[in-house]
This record gives sequence, C-alpha cells and structure tokens, in this order.
Amino acid sequence: MLNRVQHHEEAIALYIHWPFCVSKCPYCDFNSHVRASVDQERWRAALLQDLAHESAQAPSGRITSIFFGGGTPSLMPPETVSALIEAADAHWSFADGIEITLEANPSSVESSRFADLARAGVNRVSLGLQALDDRALRFLGRAHGVAEGLAALGTAQSAFRRVSFDLIYGLPGQSDAAWDAELARALSFGTGHISLYQLTIEPGTRFAALAAKGALTEADPDHLAALYELTQERSEAAGLPAYEISNHARPGEESRHNLAYWRYQPYLGIGPGAHGRRGGQATQRHRKPENWLAALARNGHGVSDETEIAGRERGAEALLMGLRLREGVDLSRIASLAETEVDEVVDRAAIERLERHRLLQRDGPRLRLTSAGMLLLDRVLAEIVR
Repeated sequence: MLNRVQHHEEAIALYIHWPFCVSKCPYCDFNSHVRASVDQERWRAALLQDLAHESAQAPSGRITSIFFGGGTPSLMPPETVSALIEAADAHWSFADGIEITLEANPSSVESSRFADLARAGVNRVSLGLQALDDRALRFLGRAHGVAEGLAALGTAQSAFRRVSFDLIYGLPGQSDAAWDAELARALSFGTGHISLYQLTIEPGTRFAALAAKGALTEADPDHLAALYELTQERSEAAGLPAYEISNHARPGEESRHNLAYWRYQPYLGIGPGAHGRRGGQATQRHRKPENWLAALARNGHGVSDETEIAGRERGAEALLMGLRLREGVDLSRIASLAETEVDEVVDRAAIERLERHRLLQRDGPRLRLTSAGMLLLDRVLAEIVR
C-alpha cells in the first residue's frame, strides 16, 4: 500500500532512465543502446541499487512525480516498473495524487503492454506521435505510420486516465492551412495534454546534415511566428491553453514532472545518462550502460559527476527555466536562489526596456513573458540575464 503524507515536506521529482532502444531512433545517438535482448533481472537489481543510493543522499521529502523515460521505457517489464515504484514509496513518501508517467512510442508492440503497465502503477503516458501525416513521419524518420499511431493512442486512452502526445510543426513546406487542419484533428482526440514543438535544426543531427547539403531548407521565421500564433489560438479555444511555450493542457492536467524542472524544484535522476539536481548539486550518471553497471559494482551507484552549483548559476538557471512558463518567475525567489540581490542576476534596465516593447510584464516581484515575448524567448533571455 502506498504511503501518504499530509504535512509539508520538500517536493521531489524522480526521473528513471531506461537506456535501451529496440531500433535506431533518428534523435538518439546512443548507438550502443540498441539491444535485441536485455538481462532484465540484472537491470532491475541495478536500477533498484541506484535508487537506494539516491535515497541515502536525499532521505527526506515527498515524491510528487515519477517519470520513466529514455530509450524505449514502454518495453520495460511491468515487474521492473512495479518494483521501482514500490521501492520509491518505501524510501520516501508519495504525495497525494502522485503522477507516474511513462514515455512510449506509438507502436502496436508497445501499446499491447499498456494495460500491464497501468496495473504496475503507471497512471499517465506520454506518446510520441509527432505527426498525423505519413509523409511527415517518414521525413522525421519515424518507424510508425499514422494508423498505427492512432491505434496506440486509442489503446492508451483506454488504459490510462491521463494521456499526452506530441506533434512537431514547422516542417519544410508545411502551410498554415495544413498545420491548422492537423492541429484541429489532434485537438479532437480529447486528451488533457498535448505538446506542440516547432522543428529545430540542432547541430550534429540528421536534419543539420541535410540542411548543410541543401536538401532541407529551414522555415522562414515569419512563417514560424504565424504558425506559433495559430497554435496558441486554436489550443486555447479548445480548452488547452499553453502553460509553457510548447505545452498545452486543461487546467489541472499540466505535467507535474516537467513543472518541477521549469519551477526549479529538486529532481533525482537514476539510470545511465540521467542527471539531477539535489542539495545544491548537479548530478550526472555514467552515460554508457556498461560503464554505469561497472560504476555500480565498484561504488554502489552510477554517478559519474557531482558538481556544486554556485548561487549565481542557480538563480540564472531558475530564471531561464521559469520564464518558459506562462506564470513566469518570482524575482525574489530568484534572488534567494542566487544568494544575492536581484540586480546581480538580471539587468533591470533591459527589463524596463522590454516592458515598454510589451515583451515582458511585471506584477510586483513576478516577471513573465507576454505572448509576443514568447516568440522571442531566446533573445529576451540574452538581454536580461547578467
């Protein structure tokens, strides 16, 4: 039976990274993580050991969310998922209404396991649909088609009370009308949360290589701005307003786990490649599975690095993350995290200038981006962060 706490303790988010993929993903450079088979008992024991180490480093607090992410976590044995949930409950206390999310690809193989994963304790799934057009899915390098993806979505909605999925827009040649129709279809599915990301060309990715060859042309910034505004209008009208620059939800359906990151709350990461923030430290696990296992055998944990975060850096991180949210940030909290005056973290003159341009808005100590400011997030941050 899960413990319940009513008194106020530090809220903690828990991230569990399952590193293995069943096939090469275009977004994943972990070539060594593709596995035909995994020694499940060994990995279950290893993850439980890494979890126990984190509980010793952060023994107090209540877990508000658990997120199973990484390679293909929906192919984790339900027994492993259940064991990790039960161990987390034993090490800490669970908050009322704890959110336990699992990332999943929309394949028939993975969706066939949803009912078992729900019985294991998962109560929310995040599904990587990415597009509702077969040509777009092929461009994005996805193995599934629209029909398989929508079948997986239907299975998820029957197995879990809370379901989220993501779409990518701003693809080469995508018109306003095409995205408007795809978004309308997506919003008709009735999920309480949806993530809508613009395509970005990141260095080192397949898309960057295509762009360098001239085989991919990035969308015009004005066109992307129009698509973004369309996305905000349609989603809000459907009852899923943006609470973060790319995330939309019905009130109360926001991702509690991601809010912990954006609100700069403590989070613990276990498993290969997982990172975390606890006690003023940034933690990083060994990235390669074999190195992580060797470190566990040698040290009793998979940590590769623990770094103290200076006060100014904490304040800057909290500001950078928090301004992504519609609610914005409390500058007095930023100053407290930074252990200095607000003016040492932000450029007040730049804030006042951007207020005049209606890109920022202040309400007492709270600072937030306007809708126009969200379109220029990176430029605004560059202006105001000292």
